[in-house]
Amino acid sequence: MRLGSGTFAAGCVVIEVLGVALFLRGFFPTPVFSGAERQAESPAPEPSAGASSNWTELPPPLFSKVVIMLIDALRDDFVFGSKGVKFMPYTTYLVEKGSSLSFVAEAKPPTVTMPRIKALLTGSLPGFIDVVRNLNSPTLLEDNVITRAKAAGKRIIFYGDETWVKLFPKHFVEYDGTTSFFVSDYTEVDNNVTRHLDKVLKRQDWDVLILHYLGLDHIGHISGPNSPLIGHKLSEMDSILMKIHTSLLSEERDTLLPSLLVLCGDHGMSEAGGHGASSMEEVNTALVLISSAFERKPGRANETTTPAVGPPCIPVNRWCHSHSSSGDVRHPTHVQQTDLAATLSIGLGLPIPKSNIGSLMFPVVEGRPMREQLRFLHLNTVQLSKLLQENVPSYEKEPGFDQFKVSERSHGNWIRLYLEENNSEVLFNLGARVRRQYLDALRTLRLSLSKRAAQYDIYSMAAGTVMVLEVLALLLLSVPQALGSRAELDVPLLSPVCSLLFYLLLLALAALHVAVCTAADSSCYLCSLPWPAAGGVMALTAALLCAVVSALTRTFAGGKCLSQNPPQSTSTWSELDLLSFLGTVGHVLSLGSSSFIEEEHQTCSDHKAELSVLAVLSLAMIFVLVQKRCSLTSKVAMAFGLLGVYCYRAAIGNVLFPWKQDNKDVSKGITEARFVYVFVLGILFTGTKDLLKSQIIAADFTARTVGLWEIYSGLVLLAALLLRPHNLPVLVLSLAIQTIMTQFIWRPLRHNITEVTVMHYWFGQAFFYFQGNSNSIATVDISAGFVGLDAYMEIPAMFLTAFATYSGPVLWASHLVNFLTSEASSGSALSRACFCYALICSTPVSVYVVLVTSLRYHLFIWSVFSPKLLYEGTRLLITAAVCMFFTAMDQTNTRS
Repeated sequence: MRLGSGTFAAGCVVIEVLGVALFLRGFFPTPVFSGAERQAESPAPEPSAGASSNWTELPPPLFSKVVIMLIDALRDDFVFGSKGVKFMPYTTYLVEKGSSLSFVAEAKPPTVTMPRIKALLTGSLPGFIDVVRNLNSPTLLEDNVITRAKAAGKRIIFYGDETWVKLFPKHFVEYDGTTSFFVSDYTEVDNNVTRHLDKVLKRQDWDVLILHYLGLDHIGHISGPNSPLIGHKLSEMDSILMKIHTSLLSEERDTLLPSLLVLCGDHGMSEAGGHGASSMEEVNTALVLISSAFERKPGRANETTTPAVGPPCIPVNRWCHSHSSSGDVRHPTHVQQTDLAATLSIGLGLPIPKSNIGSLMFPVVEGRPMREQLRFLHLNTVQLSKLLQENVPSYEKEPGFDQFKVSERSHGNWIRLYLEENNSEVLFNLGARVRRQYLDALRTLRLSLSKRAAQYDIYSMAAGTVMVLEVLALLLLSVPQALGSRAELDVPLLSPVCSLLFYLLLLALAALHVAVCTAADSSCYLCSLPWPAAGGVMALTAALLCAVVSALTRTFAGGKCLSQNPPQSTSTWSELDLLSFLGTVGHVLSLGSSSFIEEEHQTCSDHKAELSVLAVLSLAMIFVLVQKRCSLTSKVAMAFGLLGVYCYRAAIGNVLFPWKQDNKDVSKGITEARFVYVFVLGILFTGTKDLLKSQIIAADFTARTVGLWEIYSGLVLLAALLLRPHNLPVLVLSLAIQTIMTQFIWRPLRHNITEVTVMHYWFGQAFFYFQGNSNSIATVDISAGFVGLDAYMEIPAMFLTAFATYSGPVLWASHLVNFLTSEASSGSALSRACFCYALICSTPVSVYVVLVTSLRYHLFIWSVFSPKLLYEGTRLLITAAVCMFFTAMDQTNTRS
């Protein structure tokens, strides 16, 4: 089977994408899960030793009503640091002097909304792949607090982020969802929640009220945690919390039980304003439990308790001035975010979710009688021990399980003494010892379950790895012919020897598949596929291995490779060839270092006045560097488009208008951005028209080169609009390097296609990091997806975000097409460039999947290696698209 090198490379990359997808399906595992249906199970009775206990049912609820006020991206220092003292005086008062309990809740990566909501309500650790599912949340089928509350007849009302409505589609008696992805809006998105408050707080027909505010998170994405808007938003949230707390206190006159107000965040906010990774600013969130049940212990100076009814009377301004605003003034206890599920379940009198790995926050029940304290701790340890038994075959050898059994026996002895009405000091001391035993058992059980929070699908990982390595081997063995003058290969898949080998390999793989699927204790993804799909994977694997064996045979036995007409090759490498090889190998080896992956980026920032001057100069330089090969129409469109870019940035407050220095009237810049989009589309349309013209007039070489350049210039204009203002100089630098390299290096020194392609790929990767990206999910600028949009539209938002993130590699690949097409004498140039792109991208991906497999129990596997794996997979998709485009353009050039 004879194929062009570009077609061959594009096919290889597509197959590699499938292999990486299969590997990811096995690598991103399902979390610890309880398969047993315990919804209808009776709760574990109170342990007893030689006596009959009458506590066999669930304890009654501790609170009559629960309000969960979740502020998206509420990191801990926004409440417990200087910002909290300055902008949240009421909350600060409750934290320091009111009846409240304060914690720093530690989230686990990925620190994005949907996985964190699952952690808060199920008590389990969501899988890392939930970072992808966050874009379109599926219904939550795992046992959780909301489902338990609904089953118990609790009436639940929700307002806020529509992610909750997607997770719990039939659980709320009343709800109003708002989209979480339209980050340009930080006002109405919260007003739509608050507008329901006055009406709901006056009603008595609900038990649980959930409010999810998004404005703080949106401000962070737009302008970062140090924006003046942060303070205004925190003040707004403080006033809302005061309204809720005041209403709950006034209602407690008519209820036997107190209410509970939970102030929490789902994740934090990085110093750049994003989230998703594992920095301290992203994982540490504020958690404040407010209730009149939490009486203050005496002993602290100048400390009072909150009145039982009505809001505390505080002189806000005088109080704020009496405290330091230069740093943290409190040191809350650290807990895990998963601990809230067990705590809410106990507070509402519900069974603890069966997949929960969190532990009860003991200060919540510390004021209860000793018997109730031990009852609550026993229920939690029973649930964790059952989960351990279901997930760990040798659970009896686990120290936590042994501690639980010892605690349960001691608890039974205590109950026996208690029922004998022994109220001596001995009984109290024994109860305190049992309590410590339970708390130690909880910590050990939680640690054991957290270590087993992920179960890898080794079979799917191995199948994906084999497929990826086969593609890499095939590409390496095809180098001499694919980069030769004819750029053609003869893939011997139809020969009789290869056909026999194929069937033997397919039979062996089928036998292996049956053996694995019948012997595996845990379910594998490949085993769950129907036979035609699994057979297709095995057939593809066998065909690739057959091609590799055939290529090796021809190379070492016959002195030939895949091509029947091998090109003449030089016996020595040039200095640039050696540099390219060493650079690629060095980068591949560096992927095994977590420190290198974390620091593989660059960032920059500026002040507004200097940024305005820099933006003007950068936009002017972009016009100079890009317009030279455009038609007159495109030049005019480019000039107006760049002017529109500055107007857009000025409208949203990033830069200054020269005639309006204060610029206090900040808009969303929708009109200005759409003005730029018109010129982007116009330039792209002009370039496409010239390309179509070159198809009709075969000899019109000028129309083809001008059309390609105009498409490239349209992409440059789009990048200038989407990138942050401080990245405009980076874009100028990229364009300048392209111009210098073309005029003074590649063309005059006559570098070959391989060298030019490798340098384009490297520059593209370098500028990916120069524009502020990193291997952390938190640096993805999702605000770019809403430039010019006044509502959330999924497809445009995803496209704009992806283009803004990978604008560096895309622009350099586009420039490579222009450079190689302009060299009319270089036949099959784009096909060979496609092959180089495929090879240089496949090499690190192939090695990386092997490294990740071997390092899957590394300390930083989820915080460092897994995000890098997602980025590498995305780059592979981009490479596949680039290869297809290169191949199509090369075929067009050949026909011309």
